[in-house]
Parts: sequence; C-alpha cells; structure tokens
Amino acid sequence: MGASRLERGRALLKALAAVLGAAFSVALISTAFFRWNLRGGSLLTPRFPLGDFVRSLPHHLVWWVPFMLLQASLIPLRAVQWQATLRRRIPFRERYHLVAIGAFVHNALPGKLGEVTRAFLLSRTERVPFVRCLGTVAVCKLLEFACLMLLVALSFLGPFAPTLARFRTELRVALSLCIGLVALVVLLAHWAAPLGSWLHRRHSLPRVDSFLSHVGEGLGTARSFRGLAKVFLFSIPPVLASATAYSLALQGIGVRGGLFAGAVVLGAISLGQAVPGVPAGLGIYYFVTSWAARELGASPESAAAFSALTHLGTVFSQVAVGTVSVVARKLRLKDLRKGGKLASEAVHHVAHEAVEPAVP
Repeated sequence: MGASRLERGRALLKALAAVLGAAFSVALISTAFFRWNLRGGSLLTPRFPLGDFVRSLPHHLVWWVPFMLLQASLIPLRAVQWQATLRRRIPFRERYHLVAIGAFVHNALPGKLGEVTRAFLLSRTERVPFVRCLGTVAVCKLLEFACLMLLVALSFLGPFAPTLARFRTELRVALSLCIGLVALVVLLAHWAAPLGSWLHRRHSLPRVDSFLSHVGEGLGTARSFRGLAKVFLFSIPPVLASATAYSLALQGIGVRGGLFAGAVVLGAISLGQAVPGVPAGLGIYYFVTSWAARELGASPESAAAFSALTHLGTVFSQVAVGTVSVVARKLRLKDLRKGGKLASEAVHHVAHEAVEPAVP
C-alpha cells in the first residue's frame, strides 16, 4: 500500500512538473511576439501585427533553405568528429546512423536526450559499457563548446564589435564555464581510473570503482594535449557549419553585419539549453534567439521570424535526416521513447556490477 501511494505521488509530481514546464515554455515563447506588462494595463501587448508577420514569412525562404542544409550537414560532420574520441574503429556508416537517430530523438521527442540515446545505442551495438560511450560523447560536446567559445571571442574582434560589446559580460561567464568544464574533464580523465583501481585494490566500494573505471575510459581522449587537440580540430567543422547557418539567418532578416554575429547567438542558445531534460527548452530557445536578434538591431517582427524559422528549420532538417536512419535501423518510436529509461538502466547496471554489461 505504501509503495503504491509513493508511486502515485511520484507520478503526480512528474505530471505537475510537466504542466508547469509547459506553461513556462509557452510564456517564454510568447515573449517573441508579445510584450508582458506586469505593472498594470493590458497584460500582453503585440510587438507587431501578427497578420503582417504571417504574410512576410515566405520572403525568408531565401535564407531558410540554406539554413536547413547547413543544419542537416551537422550529422555527418559530428559522425566524423565522434571517431576522434573512440578507442575502437567504428565504421562511418554506423556512427552516422547513431548520430542521426540521436538528432531525431533530440528534436522529435521530449527530454532532449538525443546524445544519451546515441551513446546507449553504441553501447548496445558494439558491446561497450554505456558510461564509457557517454564519456566519448561528452568529450565531443565539450570540445564543440570550447570551439564555439573561441569563435565567439573572435567575433568580438570583427567589424561588428561595437554592437557585440553588450554581450561582453555573458561572454566572460561562458568562457569561465568552458574553462571550468575542460579542467574538470581533464581531471576526471587522469584520475577517475586510478581512483577506481585504488578502490578495487582495497576491496571497498566495488560499484563505485567499476563506475570510475568506465568514466576514465570514456574520457580517455582528454588525458593528453594531443588527444584534446585532435578532437578540437574535428569539432571545428560542425561549429562553423552551425554558426554560418545562424549568420546567414541574421543577415537575411536585415541585421547589419549579421554574418559576424551567428556564433554569438549560437553561444547564447548553447548556454540556454545546456541542461538536458528541461521541459522549458523550447521556450528558452524562442526567448534567447528573439532577444538576441532584437539586441543586434533586428525589428521585433524580424526577430520573431528568426526564432520561429530557425527552430522549424533545425527540427525539419534533422528530423528528416534522422527518420531515414530510424527506418534503416527498423526502430520503433516506442523503442526510442524508452531511450532515456534504457540508458538509465545501463548506467545502473555499470554502477552496480564489476563486469561488462549485457545490454538488452
């Protein structure tokens, strides 16, 4: 009886969190189209005539199509990058399909668990511990973030520097976060496995020593400057492709010098959506992108179009490419919905057994 009541309580809390997250996301999305007046008067004031906004959308196709193509190119570019963190040679076709399926999960299903899903699928197909696979993906994402921060810093040296100066404080925070994360990963890469071995020799905390060993193996690329440099080099193409996509979009909506500001907007998006599983992720995207576009000089109407079309372009392109891989691998949607749960079970197995996990 007590266990059943506890389960119902947890289900209720999850449902409440989902409702609150959805409401907060809708409120954030609305900021692209409305002003919130919390000091009295009309609560919501349109930023522009919505009818004119809808009629103007076809004029943005000139930059929207190249934007989608560049976003679709991220999947093969990340498949190439991933091999730099893997100790075993994995065929490109295999890596491509797993990255594409992860992109599908990230954009088509709630939870933003695409990276977790691709790591789990690699652990299942290649019989590699899940935590080790997740570590390789984490190194990829971290080096992409570091590459992006460098590109953002370089953007402040271009002709658009006076306009970008208003983002200087945010850049300092992002750079500090990036340096801290790199330092943490390097420390884990060097010391997680030795600490696990020490615990194993003492026959204490066997579950923890197994987990630390797998973490150390997964982050192995970060043990040397050469390894980090190699992954950083392969991280440049996907970051450049995505930053170029946003630069073209900013230029397309009339932002003067927008070709130099795409990395800044991409950096703001990356920071806003850094934590997976946040239910308000879509709202954060609209809030950040519309605010950044307005700060860079776009009209409210153009800023809203920028938010809506870059979101739809990303989703359409990556879901379309990912669907091909989902069909090729004969996966079912219900299998992918379980991706987060199955990955959690894999983590639990690795943490509680001192053997290689047999993934279902």
